[in-house]
Amino acid sequence: MTRFHDVLIVGGGHGGAQTAIALRQNGFAGSIAIIGDEPEPPYERPPLSKEYLAGDKTFERLHLRPEAFWRDRAIDLVLGARVDFLDPTLKQVVTTGGERFGYGALVWATGGRPRRLDCEGGDLAGVHAIRTRADVDLLRSELPAARRVVIIGGGYIGLEAAAVLRKFDKSVTLIEAQHRLLARVAGPTLSRFYEAEHRDRGVDVRLASTVSRLVGAEGRVNGVVLASGERLAADLVIVGIGVAPAVEVLRQAGALGTNGVLVDDRCRTSLADVFAIGDCAARKSRFSPTAVRIESVPNANEQALTVACELTGRERDHDAPPWFWSNQFDLRLLTVGLSDGFDVEVVRGDPATKSFSVVYLREGRIIALDCVNAAKDFARGKSLVANGVLTTPDLIADVNIPLP
Repeated sequence: MTRFHDVLIVGGGHGGAQTAIALRQNGFAGSIAIIGDEPEPPYERPPLSKEYLAGDKTFERLHLRPEAFWRDRAIDLVLGARVDFLDPTLKQVVTTGGERFGYGALVWATGGRPRRLDCEGGDLAGVHAIRTRADVDLLRSELPAARRVVIIGGGYIGLEAAAVLRKFDKSVTLIEAQHRLLARVAGPTLSRFYEAEHRDRGVDVRLASTVSRLVGAEGRVNGVVLASGERLAADLVIVGIGVAPAVEVLRQAGALGTNGVLVDDRCRTSLADVFAIGDCAARKSRFSPTAVRIESVPNANEQALTVACELTGRERDHDAPPWFWSNQFDLRLLTVGLSDGFDVEVVRGDPATKSFSVVYLREGRIIALDCVNAAKDFARGKSLVANGVLTTPDLIADVNIPLP
């Protein structure tokens, strides 16, 4: 038997949940279902590497909405089910368990899966990712017996985990293959700042270092061997080397795209009546001339609103600047825009005070800001990036002059 829904959402994260919520808020009266591969109803993901890992938030506080919310709004939750086949002609999907679902419109919001180490020992017990509640629950269960932790990857997930583990007084070594931290998403000033902060707080940061293999005993990791031959003792290993977009099913069905699935400004894929949003969707915009995937909750939520408006015939601005955040120690980072391709990096304020901003310019126009404990700069920066304001480095650098 095939179960039909007017809108079928695959993926129970922020994007999928927000799509269903926005549809109902826009007055959509048709049937809606969310198929999620986890057993839990939709929950917040960012706290997993921060407050939830630290034990500062219970899982119940991570729920995006109370369970009754979904029932009261006639949003069916199909939990613990993974879609592994899509027939775009019949407009049906099939789960691993053999259940069939028909749809009027399909919203693909599956996000991504953590990239795994492809070296020897990558499958040993004690090697962890941070992407789901189950990932962090397992990690937390093993932390009390662990003294030495090696983190592979100097992006936000690795740095946030390092900050939490230092609060637990763990010995933390962080390995990054590039010559600086956050090399993919930030400029040199911010990289140097976070490197210094983590070193000052006791993190052993290894730059330009790569992993040769993991070693262990009786199936459990106890060491990380670097390409240099050095062996680092490890009771636990956390791998934070990015995510791979979960779009295999869409690609097999004929959807276009290489790094993720390609969507237009209304989040439509090349397949009829199939949308994609969030970490798995790549699109061009005036903020990025090439199609990029933006891995952030605000982006997933924005795209969810776009799809909901498209399906309910409402007009909406589809081109808001992307923004992000990260909490590490007592440092609150707020980022707006994409700094790729900047030609001038302007520091506004003094990094030594732990309250400053980095403003990125391209041909004299503001394209992005990284704001550390500088919420006012971030708030103003949204408009500056959206409008591509033309300015000069001297004006931006002077903290006595308000941002234009």
